[in-house]
Amino acid sequence: MTLAGPNRTVALALVAAIILGGLFWAFLPAPVAVDLVEVQHAPMQVTISAEGITRVRDSWRVTAPVTGAAHRSPVRLGDAVVGGSTVVAVVEPAEPPFLDARARRLAEASVSEAEAAVRLAEANRARAQTQLDHALAERDRIRALTERGTLSRTVLEDAEQAALVASSAHDVAQADLDMRRATLARMQAQLESPATIRSQASATCCVEITAPHSGLVLELTDESARLVTAGETLLVIGDPSDLEIRVDLLSGDAVGLNRGTPARITGWGGETVLEAEVRQIGPSGFSRISALGIEEQRVPLILDILSPPNQRAGLGAGYRVEVTLVTWEAENVLQVPSAALFRSADDWALFTEVNGRAVQTPVVLGHVSRDWAEVLAGVAEGARVIAYPGSSVAHGTKITPREAMTP
Repeated sequence: MTLAGPNRTVALALVAAIILGGLFWAFLPAPVAVDLVEVQHAPMQVTISAEGITRVRDSWRVTAPVTGAAHRSPVRLGDAVVGGSTVVAVVEPAEPPFLDARARRLAEASVSEAEAAVRLAEANRARAQTQLDHALAERDRIRALTERGTLSRTVLEDAEQAALVASSAHDVAQADLDMRRATLARMQAQLESPATIRSQASATCCVEITAPHSGLVLELTDESARLVTAGETLLVIGDPSDLEIRVDLLSGDAVGLNRGTPARITGWGGETVLEAEVRQIGPSGFSRISALGIEEQRVPLILDILSPPNQRAGLGAGYRVEVTLVTWEAENVLQVPSAALFRSADDWALFTEVNGRAVQTPVVLGHVSRDWAEVLAGVAEGARVIAYPGSSVAHGTKITPREAMTP
């Protein structure tokens, strides 16, 4: 049976409507799958991450007091020492150098000159002694005559004055003789060979250095006997359980830090997260070239480790650690993921989900961390925002949830 007339027209129109409806439905844009995050209150921290190096808080550097030969070290790396008791180094003062022919002739001439000066000084002293003896005898004679009334008092005073002058001249001559003899001894010492000096040396010739403080030997320059110069480092002593951490932080990050800022220590090799705090912030910065070749201004920070030594067993001086500085924290903060934020003109904005569609919403932010941002105005608790919206999401785009994130 076939349709005719109006029925046929209605049937054709119905078929056409179904086909057009199917085509329209087929070409409708599909909803964009997005990550939805519920806005809620949760604890929040703003942190700065950096690398640090551990070091002993207080160390004592032992140096050579004189130039000479250091004996083989009596201590080894890691040995325990007692302050003021344990001998940690022995240094023998340097021997005089050998004289070449020219230097020896000069030294011998100096000795001859000094010997002649001694003979001259001895002659001067003998003359002064003779003059002194004469002046004293003359004074005694005149005193006896004065007492008998033969000579006046003035003559006696002149004789006493002459005796005093002669005594002073004798003292000057004796001092000059002593000086000339000392010069001769110095010149003769220059002629002594190192072998002669070594044979005359006693067991107390060497300088024994005791530990300035109790602790462990942290660094040992060289265990072998060797020549050292005055002021050269021989070893370093310290307590490896009393550690601190140095962090060279970017100057822009250091501005917001204060003494007592808390920190967490990770990446040191143990499973425990160590607690620390900032003790000192450097008064000035310095320049350093980064691994990318960029010149950076950095500020040194010193951190105290608050965790007890039994929680950081194995951590020693010179170890690399990862430091997380907590610049701000709160327990109840309305926050959204940083991945949901983007710039709109001069303001911050995000997409909220309203009736299955994306709605662009401006927001006012407070503190911002790496993953989360504090919201001061714009969205309320319980609203759902789109994380990582991408270019496929715009205001009014139909969306469908993919998964959720929580602070």
